[in-house]
Amino acid sequence: MQDRIEPPILLSRLMTFVFAAMLVVLVTMVITLYNMFPLNRPQVFFLMTKPKNDLQVILREMNPTDENLEGYKRAFIREYIKARNEILPNANIMRTKWNNDSEGVVYTWSTQDVYNEFTKTNMWNAWMSDLPDFEFSCSVEFDSNAIEPRTDNTYAINFKYFCADNDRQMNKKDYKIKVKLDMGENTQIKWSDRINNPLGIRISEYEVESGNGDPLNTGYLADTI
Repeated sequence: MQDRIEPPILLSRLMTFVFAAMLVVLVTMVITLYNMFPLNRPQVFFLMTKPKNDLQVILREMNPTDENLEGYKRAFIREYIKARNEILPNANIMRTKWNNDSEGVVYTWSTQDVYNEFTKTNMWNAWMSDLPDFEFSCSVEFDSNAIEPRTDNTYAINFKYFCADNDRQMNKKDYKIKVKLDMGENTQIKWSDRINNPLGIRISEYEVESGNGDPLNTGYLADTI
């Protein structure tokens, strides 16, 4: 009776074991790489710092609860209103944030129809074509109850808007804007958009409810031309 394994059989069994181990490692690597690029399943992280002698940075994942998502949507709406309406006396900054490329936050945060309407405003054309021959700035101010929820993913935003240059400052004017968020479950974002819009939210409707027109049409330029 044979009581030992011949070398060819031993080598065959060893190769089978090595092949099986390599297959397990390959599957694990594929799963790991897939989870590193969740562009169609975005996750939001916040960096928190503590004021100590040396800088300490903590990376924590934000659990996708309803409360957290609602807070994120409200913060997103505020930043969108500011990005679209605030004016800084710097042509490079204005053209970057209003341009139709991956660095243009208004473009990244808007659907194509909303961005097309944005490009028809007086202020957009002033900055993106013939630069104003004077320096001025426009600011957006929110109060504590600035955002009013309407239906699902539809909100009304109340804010004060005013512009100023070296010689004068306009009176603050009240505006109410209604926006609707586009939050498709299968929303996919470009790698270049991951910082400006990690959840892939976009403004699909932008309507001025009060204030006598779009701030970018009825603000500073309306009184200077």
